[in-house]
Amino acid sequence: MSNILAVSQLAANLTAPDFKKIEPYLLQLDKHLTLRTFIEGYSLSEVDSKVWVAIRSNKVAHASFKKGNLPNVGRWFSYIEQTHPEIQQEIKVKEEASKAKIAAGSKAGASYNMALQDTDKGVVTRFPPEPSGYLHIGHAKAALLNDYFAHELYKGTLLLRFDDTNPSKEKQEYQDSIIEDLALMGIKPDKTSYTSDYLQELYEHCVRLIKEGHAYADDTDQETMRNERLKLIASKNRDKSVEENLAIFEEMKAGTKIGHENCIRAKIAFDSPNGAMRDPVIYRCNTEIPHHRTGTAWKMYPTYDFACPIVDSMEGVTHALRTTEYADRNPQYQWFIDTLKLRQVHVWDFARMNFIRTFLSKRKLTKLVDAGKVWGWDDPRMPTIRGVRRRGMQIASLRDFILKQGPSRNIVVMDWTNFWASNKNVIDPIAPRHTSVEKNTAVKAIITNGPATPEVKDLPKHPKNPAVGTKKVAFSKNLVLDQEDVKLMKEGEEITLMKWGNAFVRKINGTNPITDIELELHLKGDVKKTEKKVTWLSVDGQELVPAECWEFEYLITKDKLEEGDNWEDFLTSTSAHKTEVLCDENVADLKEDQVIQFERKGYYRVDKPASPGKPAVLFGIPTGKAKTGL
Repeated sequence: MSNILAVSQLAANLTAPDFKKIEPYLLQLDKHLTLRTFIEGYSLSEVDSKVWVAIRSNKVAHASFKKGNLPNVGRWFSYIEQTHPEIQQEIKVKEEASKAKIAAGSKAGASYNMALQDTDKGVVTRFPPEPSGYLHIGHAKAALLNDYFAHELYKGTLLLRFDDTNPSKEKQEYQDSIIEDLALMGIKPDKTSYTSDYLQELYEHCVRLIKEGHAYADDTDQETMRNERLKLIASKNRDKSVEENLAIFEEMKAGTKIGHENCIRAKIAFDSPNGAMRDPVIYRCNTEIPHHRTGTAWKMYPTYDFACPIVDSMEGVTHALRTTEYADRNPQYQWFIDTLKLRQVHVWDFARMNFIRTFLSKRKLTKLVDAGKVWGWDDPRMPTIRGVRRRGMQIASLRDFILKQGPSRNIVVMDWTNFWASNKNVIDPIAPRHTSVEKNTAVKAIITNGPATPEVKDLPKHPKNPAVGTKKVAFSKNLVLDQEDVKLMKEGEEITLMKWGNAFVRKINGTNPITDIELELHLKGDVKKTEKKVTWLSVDGQELVPAECWEFEYLITKDKLEEGDNWEDFLTSTSAHKTEVLCDENVADLKEDQVIQFERKGYYRVDKPASPGKPAVLFGIPTGKAKTGL
């Protein structure tokens, strides 16, 4: 038997999913089996078992002999299949695992069958946020996809690594918030690390690049460097000697004046058509403020593009999942891996989430916060995790929506409609129903034949879910109704007072506004036949609870900002609107973060519960119907 068919090699040589690569081995195997029942010996051998499993596991190899081009391989394969079912158990286990992964992807609503390479050797993914702001929903997609691949599809490992190499922008506050937000989303990293843990190793790798002629020091000013990169012009410093480059790098390490005047650039290809390959900067001095973890130990820091592939390789990352905005940088990522002869990492790109009338730039979001345009990073108008949570998005809805987008590379700009519609499906079955009336324009209603004394009944909080519990509902002859409802009424008309019964409108006083009306109960009336069904509150038999109901619009007025648009010119002048309301007495018992529905008005999240002398504060939750802000 040829060396190419040695047991240590043949099975491995037949695993490549490329027919051109495996064809020579299949042809030699076919020739070898011309007068043989088994590859080796006169009974099933270890060679036969391993080669059979290798072919059966490889769709390309398995399909190759079915066309009749490899008759001896086909005969041998069928014979083993029929007479030795015991060796097929491994195949069945793999196929069941594959089906389970596809089913999990289908359950998530998207295709996760991406044929990631070498997953059988283990899967380690990482989520590497920079602690320079709060996580937004774009980060949530990256975090959830990495978690999904690592923990649900492949039972692997998820690393959380803070890319903390720019002390000018980073804060402990942001780092803490990221940890909290990931926990909130149900993401539990198996290990947490920091790029700053590897500053010594990264320094040594940069020294190595310089010594090997793959990096150089450059004191070209920023504007000139930008211009040279655009015009594919080599820097005047590109051919400095190794000794001079090393000396300047040490000046940078010491944070001297000369050090600050220089940066280190990778010597890749200044005239590359790919801008990311045009000698990118990989080290800069930064002594503006001490690093929040390492203090003043370092005066220079590596760029993300330099540190990321090195630390990925060092930490054992097998699959780096990155948004498509990094696609141009993938060759650069690979260049660092190859040039430094590091362990290989597979890279997969997926599309970032984009929404209309929204920007997910941390720089712009930071400017909104610093300028006081919003209340903070957790403002319900902000596309941060905390912002959408404060608006009323449930974590289960957030996870479901993002995972349904999947790891596709197709870039789309989504409407917020589907985002919030998915949330409604979660909150509607469990949100208790309450009643509110707008305070400043409320219309008094006297029921001429109403109960002589107030009555209080226990009624379900939810019409279809008894588990939500019961609430106290007061009935009396003195009510308040919403102005907008009463404006539509006519004297003599029969209406329905929801949760009570029908009534005739006997008298309407005032026009704009209407001040009060008289009603006459007609409880035998058919509620199905009335056109107007209105909510109401009794002013007797309960203590009405004041509340502030807030509704929000988009922060920007244009669906999609174009290149050249100044985003600040498109900010919505007033995007938060408050309405004072009166609520049923049960609202006094609501806790922070509870979600309720004001009947006929919408869903709300309790931002601040009512307290003595202070109203409850509630934020309106979009349902996907109205095209108001996120």
